[in-house]
Amino acid sequence: MKYIFKLIFLVFSISLLSILSSCGNSDDDVNFDINQEELGQGKEPDDCLGFEENELLLSIQDQFTSLPGKVSILFKVSDSSGIPVSGLTADQFTIYEQGRNDDCFNTISSSESSARISSNSQIFNNTTLLVLDLSNSVLESSLDELKTASTSFIANVIPSPETDSFKMAIYWFDGEDELHLLNEPTSSATELTAAIEGITTEISNDPSTDLYGAVIKSTDIAEDRIKENNDASIIGAASIVLFTDGTDQASRFTEEAALSAVNNANRNISFFTIGLGSEIDTNVLSAIGKTASVFAGNKEELETTFTQISQRVSEQANSFYLFEYCTPKRDGSGDNNLVIQLTNGGLQGAVQTKFSANGFTAGCE
Repeated sequence: MKYIFKLIFLVFSISLLSILSSCGNSDDDVNFDINQEELGQGKEPDDCLGFEENELLLSIQDQFTSLPGKVSILFKVSDSSGIPVSGLTADQFTIYEQGRNDDCFNTISSSESSARISSNSQIFNNTTLLVLDLSNSVLESSLDELKTASTSFIANVIPSPETDSFKMAIYWFDGEDELHLLNEPTSSATELTAAIEGITTEISNDPSTDLYGAVIKSTDIAEDRIKENNDASIIGAASIVLFTDGTDQASRFTEEAALSAVNNANRNISFFTIGLGSEIDTNVLSAIGKTASVFAGNKEELETTFTQISQRVSEQANSFYLFEYCTPKRDGSGDNNLVIQLTNGGLQGAVQTKFSANGFTAGCE
């Protein structure tokens, strides 16, 4: 069995669960001054390696070891602007280890150590919440275009083949003090598409718009999803994609409360907004959609804007990697420092952590 390191973003603290082997932690949070956010576990590499300043950010989400000698690191990669980096392969990473008798780090051959990027479905789940404004103005003037754009969004975001580690749920709001569930979380694009196609102009009985309430309630749902995953020793991430064609009219909640929910949310929740028409407040929607916001001038542009956001949502989900390799370190060597360096298109980044080789032997695959 493995040791699980619980994900904590605001205060770096790791609980060691002991059964077979142990995996140590680094001393500091990753915080490379990107939007002044703490991104995860790990710290900048030791100066003895002589690396240049990080242009790519590797944020460790979880790490563990398993017998006979495998080290596994789940991390997220983004560039210096916070844009997620997807599509990486194992040969783009270099492994450096430092034992108690080493003055600096030694390079570990990726081929000899059987380094690979593995499926992270057993320890990582991602949920997308598509939140649609179905107030009277949308239902009367742009429902068909919204349904077409949402269907394209689903097709672009749901992985093919489908996987239980990536699910999408659809919610909608009008003026009521409720975030209505249209379709529960599922990995089935067919089921989600059918739910969108089933929307009619009679779905809503309240012509107002409870925009701020939708933001707060969807954030709470995303927080609950992540907590459920963490309670099951699974790293959770979520994306909230909110569409509206107007401003908050219901006045059930304040703008301040909505923005507080967004800004104080779990670091693994991404926020996207899509605005339509001239009645929206672009400043407010940009603040709510702090990960990315797009605006359509008319309903004919909706599908394009939904496609733009779908690309960003997919990038977020695919920027998490489970990197695994077989270490030459053995029992009795104590805690070992580990640095993983990434090179991608002329850019580089690296992160440092620790692991214990207690009980390690040969034969790792």
